[in-house]
Amino acid sequence: MQLQLATLCDSAADYQGKLCVLGAFDTLCAQQFPVVHPQCSLALRLLFEPADRGRHEMSIILTDESGTEVMPSFAPVIDVSFPTGFVPFVTRNLVLNLQRLRFEKPGVYRFHISLNGDSISNIPLRVTRFDEMRATSGPAG
Repeated sequence: MQLQLATLCDSAADYQGKLCVLGAFDTLCAQQFPVVHPQCSLALRLLFEPADRGRHEMSIILTDESGTEVMPSFAPVIDVSFPTGFVPFVTRNLVLNLQRLRFEKPGVYRFHISLNGDSISNIPLRVTRFDEMRATSGPAG
């Protein structure tokens, strides 16, 4: 199995097997805390080879800097099968639409992604206080 893409973005969709991603980001700025981010998506694209055939359990957990979970964990199951004939690989897109994420304080949060108990990615999200100096350099600070 290969993780081809893992990103936090404004929105994402699986469109006939194509993963459409809009507005990838890694930083949120807020004027005050706690803050609630209205909507975003976590987009993943996985590639499986014939040896990966079968059932795979995934886990997605968002934690703060102390390791405390910020939202309920998500645990999709991915069934990988191959059509008859020679097919060297198959891909699966996973889009997790996140609504009303609440961040109590500034810091670096992480999406921990594992497959069958093995970590495959940790996606950081920097949540920071907005200030006038940062406003002149763009949203990422």
